[in-house]
Amino acid sequence: MTNKKIDLSTHDERDPNPWLALLLDDSIPINATTKQALMRDNSSNSVRYLSPLIQFCSKVAMFFIHIFKFFLPKLINSSKVLHLILSWGLRRFVSPDANLLIFRHFHVGTEILQFIGRNIPNIELVESPLKPKDFKDVKDDLFLNHDLNLYNFVINLNHQLKEKGLTISPPEKTNLDMITEDQFEHIDFPNKWTNILDLRSAIELFTPFYQLFLTSNDFVRASNSLQLDETIAIYTAQILGTPGHLGLINNKHPMVPVSTYSAAYRLVLHGLAAETLHEVLVKMKLHKNIDGILVAPKK
Repeated sequence: MTNKKIDLSTHDERDPNPWLALLLDDSIPINATTKQALMRDNSSNSVRYLSPLIQFCSKVAMFFIHIFKFFLPKLINSSKVLHLILSWGLRRFVSPDANLLIFRHFHVGTEILQFIGRNIPNIELVESPLKPKDFKDVKDDLFLNHDLNLYNFVINLNHQLKEKGLTISPPEKTNLDMITEDQFEHIDFPNKWTNILDLRSAIELFTPFYQLFLTSNDFVRASNSLQLDETIAIYTAQILGTPGHLGLINNKHPMVPVSTYSAAYRLVLHGLAAETLHEVLVKMKLHKNIDGILVAPKK
């Protein structure tokens, strides 16, 4: 299976490709490789033909699992089995573009949390970086640890801020050492005839397994963590002193939980929000000299 080509050579003015328009548009900051992968993913046959069926089946399965978990909450609980299934499924059935977007998300999320933690003076946070390099790394409770890291980060950060009487504000010099300009071309994802699932279809398909094999607390917490996009974006805005990127956040209002049935769609928005915020930081790093003064990029 080959990736579908999207460029001006395929442009037809009587039938313009909406994904080509978004690929060429630079109004939203996003990594170049990520953008190519996302646009190819959006235009895939999986989105057109498989996604509607998978979304319907996923919601039905989640409904019955919800009832099952209500009566037998502790009968099936194993994050180890869950991540074995996720690793196997990602390797066997998910497209290279969707796998790239999934794997990149952990790297991007790690660097954003490191940026916040290292740019607040007098705060000491234990870092738990998640930067998977192959499918074996998925088996180490990768997805569960991602959610745990986020909540523990917010709890530990705010505990120290309150205990020390501190507030988040722009530092004297912004530390961007942890931000990498990574095009993520160092992993060869499987590209066999079975690797056809697009990003959202894969997430929709895996969500019932997530619900079945995790405790109710773990599953609900994972769903609610998506709304912390707004919280993380606010922390970053307080450090940078520039709130412009807050307009790119769609998962908001973490104090008002949203139904877990929308988790798959909100997870895609969560990934996009992380990518755009990370690209803002990448552009800042590329446009700064060693003294932290904004300069024009070298041509």
